[in-house]
Amino acid sequence: MDIITSRDNAGVKYACTLRDSEKQRAAEGLFFAEGPKLCLELAKSCTPRTAYATEVAMEKTPALESLRPTLIAPHVAEKLAGTKTSQGVFVLFEQPAPPVEQLDTATHILALEGVQDPGNVGTLLRSAAAFGYDLVLLGPGCAAPFSPKTLRSSMGAAGRLPVLHVDDLPATLQGLRARGVACLATALYNSRPLGEAGQEFPQGLCVVIGSEGQGLTDATVAACDLAVRIPMTDQVESLNAGVAGSVLLWQFRNV
Repeated sequence: MDIITSRDNAGVKYACTLRDSEKQRAAEGLFFAEGPKLCLELAKSCTPRTAYATEVAMEKTPALESLRPTLIAPHVAEKLAGTKTSQGVFVLFEQPAPPVEQLDTATHILALEGVQDPGNVGTLLRSAAAFGYDLVLLGPGCAAPFSPKTLRSSMGAAGRLPVLHVDDLPATLQGLRARGVACLATALYNSRPLGEAGQEFPQGLCVVIGSEGQGLTDATVAACDLAVRIPMTDQVESLNAGVAGSVLLWQFRNV
């Protein structure tokens, strides 16, 4: 079997562009993933378009054969790698495109606003998948769900959960409330302790989370039914968005 040995190979250069450019990923409807475990997990829910792997990676993980990868030399893998140590496996996947109509039927929803850190967004996607949520809304200012860093943090959850981008989060929340979905904002001020929020939400629930530094905008908080906070000791001022959001997602899990 032929092996790509040139770091200037057109396909390799194209994959690197997708790895580094959110604009290119959006335009092409593709995303770049790296590592055998992550790529095999994503292949369960996303369509692989092109795959590359080293001979060593193929020997270590025979299941990669299902992705039909093109073999690459180790120095080519080093160019493709977005991490310090290459795992020798790289796949371009088609981005899932969930229908906007899912907004009309979802009953357990996570909404994010201004969560810029890819690690936090990935953690929250992973927690939402773990606790039975059926839709994620990304408002303005959020890290891209299919960036390499977010994918690594989510361990492929972005491929399993429908993710919708919304330009006007307050208006979207008002629409959810109109069909009976309770919207709970996370906020430190003018909020109730988490235990006072209740547990019964027969028409559905949307947990709304902002960044650690800025929190939610006033308009988004006003669009929600209730603001809640996680009770903490005075030894810690706040939790990061990934941790705080995961606590709330567990509290209102759909199990």
